[in-house]
This record gives sequence, structure tokens and C-alpha cells, in this order.
Amino acid sequence: MHYSDMSTCEHLRAANEPTPRTTAGCEECLRLGTSWVHLRKCLSCGHIGCCDSSPEKHATAHFHETSHPVVKSFEPGESWRWCYVDNVVG
Repeated sequence: MHYSDMSTCEHLRAANEPTPRTTAGCEECLRLGTSWVHLRKCLSCGHIGCCDSSPEKHATAHFHETSHPVVKSFEPGESWRWCYVDNVVG
């Protein structure tokens, strides 16, 4: 994992804060009846998916399906963001 200030990653600089969809957790896990560990919010569309420590890794799957580059932690008290393209935290 690389740490970066936003000036080195155009995706982190350009990321907005969309309104998340109304959900009680990972959208796909809720549909499938599976569990998650932590949640991530897509900063392109607001999709809520589970982290890579979760069995299904839906946030990363969402990136591969959509190419939306940046997620933000959707955990209380956390505000970090991750760029899948540049593999940096900002």
C-alpha cells in the first residue's frame, strides 16, 4: 500500500462525494445473503460494497466492472480514500 498526498494522484484529486445509495450494508451481500467485514463507498456513483477482507470483495469487483477508480471507507470515524488505478491512499 502506498500513501500519497492527493497531488500525486489525479483520481484522488478529482473524486467527489456522491450521496450513497440507501442501503443497510454491502449491496451485493445483502442480495446474496453473505456477510462482510468493512464497507467502501464508490466516489463515482455511491455504490456501497464490501472490502477485500470480506469473502466476496464486492468493492473491488465493482471497480473491475465499472472502472470507477476511487473508494472511500464507509466505516464510522474513517475518512481515508483508495485509488485502485494508482494503488494509493489519499
